[in-house]
Amino acid sequence: MSLLAVAHLSKSFGGVRAVHDVSFELEAGEILALIGPNGAGKSTCFNLLCGQLHPDAGSVFFEGRDLVGLDARRIWRCGISRTFQVGAAFGSLTVLENVQLALLSGERKLFHMNRPLAGRQREAALGLLEQVGMAAQASRTCGLLAYGDVKRVELALALAQGPRLLLMDEPTAGMAPGERIALMDLMRSLVGSLGLSVLFTEHNMDAVFAYADRLLVLARGELIAAGDVDSVRRDARVQEVYFGSGRTFAAPAPGASGGGRR
Repeated sequence: MSLLAVAHLSKSFGGVRAVHDVSFELEAGEILALIGPNGAGKSTCFNLLCGQLHPDAGSVFFEGRDLVGLDARRIWRCGISRTFQVGAAFGSLTVLENVQLALLSGERKLFHMNRPLAGRQREAALGLLEQVGMAAQASRTCGLLAYGDVKRVELALALAQGPRLLLMDEPTAGMAPGERIALMDLMRSLVGSLGLSVLFTEHNMDAVFAYADRLLVLARGELIAAGDVDSVRRDARVQEVYFGSGRTFAAPAPGASGGGRR
């Protein structure tokens, strides 16, 4: 049984079909990329999977459980976490405090804070920060961090509930090339060490080709291609959607993609 099984997922806004009859599966331990031009329906699809939107039709099964109709918090508690295109954390709190709050939320104890935050879930929070390479900056205020470090903190927040599936919406958006490679390398190492599965959207094709096991391609809300990197790169319809000319995707430059696919 697949970890995630999506069948005939559809969502319209008025007369606009944002997502139409989309079906795919994601296996345990897999890194799956969802790509497409602007307006293709990627973010809407993510919002449907996370419970921020409810589909007009279709089903979403995670570990055999139907998620349609559940709100975002209940889906999060099922084992699906998400990061967003624009990284965010509480800027006035320290890195450590941000992660402590995420852990307390997972325990449903945010509204029972009858003792100081400093001693609550401290060791667990430091462990998560160690995993994402931010333990040395635990005492820094998040508002003072470089953007790439904010994205690492956001990743620690997403891991606080111990998810089995991580959804990453444009994880490298706004990042410098070196930060981009470091974050994607970190994501891939977490898949191996924590047994995660990942579904991510991304406009940077070097990152997609280097890190994805398989690709899904959306255009105007419809799934037009699915398969491994090489088959999708050669797909004539995909080339036409991206370039309007039929020319092929260029392969990533040597050393530019952080080490190649798994």
